[in-house]
Amino acid sequence: MKPVIALVGRPNVGKSTLFNRLTKSRDAIVADFAGLTRDRHYGDGQLGKYEFIVIDTGGFEPTAESGIYKEMAKQTRQAVAEADVVIFVLDARQGLSAQDHDIGNYLRRLSKPCLLVANKAEGMQEGHQLVEFFELGLGPVHAVSAAHGQGIRSMVELALDPLLAANEAFAEDESLEQEDGVIRLAVAGRPNVGKSTLINTWLGEERLVAFDLPGTTRDAIHVPLEFKGQRYDLIDTAGLRRKGKVFEAIEKFSVVKTLQAIASANVVLLLLDATQGVTDQDAHIAGYILESGRAVVLAINKWDAIDAYQRELVQRSIETRLSFLKFAKLHLISAKNRTGLAPVWGSIGKAYKSAFCKMSTPVLTRLLLESVQFQSPKRGGMFRPKLRYAHQGGMNPPIIVVHGNSLDNVTESYKRFLEGRFRKEFGLEGTPLRIELKTSHNPYKDD
Repeated sequence: MKPVIALVGRPNVGKSTLFNRLTKSRDAIVADFAGLTRDRHYGDGQLGKYEFIVIDTGGFEPTAESGIYKEMAKQTRQAVAEADVVIFVLDARQGLSAQDHDIGNYLRRLSKPCLLVANKAEGMQEGHQLVEFFELGLGPVHAVSAAHGQGIRSMVELALDPLLAANEAFAEDESLEQEDGVIRLAVAGRPNVGKSTLINTWLGEERLVAFDLPGTTRDAIHVPLEFKGQRYDLIDTAGLRRKGKVFEAIEKFSVVKTLQAIASANVVLLLLDATQGVTDQDAHIAGYILESGRAVVLAINKWDAIDAYQRELVQRSIETRLSFLKFAKLHLISAKNRTGLAPVWGSIGKAYKSAFCKMSTPVLTRLLLESVQFQSPKRGGMFRPKLRYAHQGGMNPPIIVVHGNSLDNVTESYKRFLEGRFRKEFGLEGTPLRIELKTSHNPYKDD
């Protein structure tokens, strides 16, 4: 499982800037005024070969009792509960504030690994300016500049160092436990769409109720299942936690659980609620599945609970909001009434086979040249792109690497045209297909 880092601090200390730096993105909006970030924001970060999940939070006021600041505090508490380590971001230029003391008191009571980080420290020496932060009683402070990238790498190493050894050992144990021929199937979706009901229906028992008890260190719910001779490892993402980690102010559903389950799965069954249609959260989860390159099957639960007009609206919303998952098979089911479930297994099997499909270089190259002959790419600048040969560059998801000249000018629409030809030839269903273009460079260009 990927380690999880939560960024916590009062407003306008640079948490979102640090989030963008860690994720190498501009996903978090940044401006020079307080209170811009309100909800939790998730992203993927990487340090060398190590990957982790970063959670950006809004300005934290632990003592807030009403209004938007109370809701923002609830979001931050959820992020802290999900995290393996907390980075407490402070402002090196403004110094320590009463709100920093409140946050420090809250974090000390949790006894969770915490790293103090003084942001906006560009041009400052680690000396007497940072001494006051020791008052928080959370250990030494690490000076960084999120805007300029100073001290970021060493900060991440300090935060992850206690976790990486355990994570490597867990990954080795996990790889040993994963038997050949076993399909890792994650059931993902929003809260209350029927994920646990569906798994219980497949198992024929109320299996997941027992998992709301102490007994698992990583809160992962893995359920073995065999169906028609095929073995599965079901991963439920309902976000059930040990009772010692559940408190009333925090929602049980954990986004981190969904992200980790998707990352460790071979196939993801994305469950939607027919009574609510496709929501923003559904689209976000679907987008993460696509980014992770996982095979996916769509299922609309509670289909029997809506009328014909609502069904038409749901199907339209899927066509518009989830258009990027056109390659995924769609099923209309009712987990409670056990209808429409049998065909889902066939789609899961096809998606798994497609994700691990082996494509020979001669067939790929022949198909590439036939596609170019049928429709040439548009000219870009002085030259028309020349696609010469293709080979497979990876599986889960399948990656096709195309070599040639002037490929920087190949349009996205032409890449989609090639993807359609490749999908049809190899019968790929339910898996993303990535096409990478590699341009040959003239070795005598600079002579």
